[in-house]
Amino acid sequence: MASYNGFLRKSPSHRLEKYFHFKGVETRKDFDWTSTGRGTELVESINGLLAELSDLKQDVLKAEIDHLASLANDNGLLSAEQVCAGQSIDLEGFEGVQDILLMLSVEHPHLIDRVSAQASLIQRTGGKQWSAFQFENDGKPWALGSVEAREGFLAEAIEILELPAHRQREADWFKVIRLHPITGEEIEILQATIYVEERAESELAFGPTNTLERQIVPKVVEVGLACNAQERVIEICAKGGKKVRDQYAKAFANHFAPESEIPVETPRREVHLGHLRSMPAFETEPADGIERVEVSSLDFFSSGGGFSRFERKGEGENIYRFLERRFGPSSPLTASGWDILGATIRIVVAASEEKRRRTLTVTLRAPNTTTLPNKTETDRQFVFGLLERWNLIAPPEKEAEVIEAA
Repeated sequence: MASYNGFLRKSPSHRLEKYFHFKGVETRKDFDWTSTGRGTELVESINGLLAELSDLKQDVLKAEIDHLASLANDNGLLSAEQVCAGQSIDLEGFEGVQDILLMLSVEHPHLIDRVSAQASLIQRTGGKQWSAFQFENDGKPWALGSVEAREGFLAEAIEILELPAHRQREADWFKVIRLHPITGEEIEILQATIYVEERAESELAFGPTNTLERQIVPKVVEVGLACNAQERVIEICAKGGKKVRDQYAKAFANHFAPESEIPVETPRREVHLGHLRSMPAFETEPADGIERVEVSSLDFFSSGGGFSRFERKGEGENIYRFLERRFGPSSPLTASGWDILGATIRIVVAASEEKRRRTLTVTLRAPNTTTLPNKTETDRQFVFGLLERWNLIAPPEKEAEVIEAA
């Protein structure tokens, strides 16, 4: 985490001047805001300014700068870019994340909490407090803009948290723009941070008379929600374990997508689509009961910016022979400048005494989306085991590798 002094040293001096003037910190006319070398002299001068303030104002300013310093990293920069893009705020020409955070503190102070919430979601993605849920692509619209749906979802969130109905609550809904890591395509995400008043805690603190007193400290619990309507995926970041996040997903479906099936949780696993450039072996075992496996569609992205999708399914000519026959050496599988962005695989399972012949369909999308909606948990684990065997997805992260926010 960046330090308080380190944040000041790395911040443009002209931006620091605007920030402290905005905060009401008075300076002498001859105060030198220029920063040279490592900037230590300017930091010492600023600390001298703060020392002249009241203890309370010093604490408030230093606490805010500490918070900005905690966001001055790669996740904080990415979060600021995504939040600002959603608000059409141009960040071209800024001198790093410190410059951006100080600008937001002065010109758009309400966005700092959004940047903080987004940075927390990015850090927790894939961790124990995060889950993603995939809706079936049934074409039915989501009521994301409905005030009634939002209020109903918020009320149900209070019930899930098992907090009294009188507790204060607030939901901040905002738009962020994510960029696809391969195509650079802009993806609009509607996010919500739900703040709910939690049970207060009693703590010791020094009171107005400089003696220890027991004070009641209000607490807030947060729930994060990110909605990708294009991919029909929602992400939920909340404490309480998988069962609690399942309840939030069900609540989302009830209020925003009442005509759709309840979504299923999808693990975040890196996909290895490069293995599909040639016809895979798809090794199976007799115990799998698999009749055949086929790649039924391939999605390509050209370095020039074009997208192409090819579909072919059935027991006749497969998609690889079709592309070779139709395009020869110009096939996107072999020609330079094409990346595989997605693929659909159909796994035909033979009939058994317990089940009829059935087809399990899974879609893989770069960089880390695997969709197998509306199947049983047994089927999902069966398919993910096959994908690991075929080296099409990365194995699950070990518990020690998962980053958890404090």
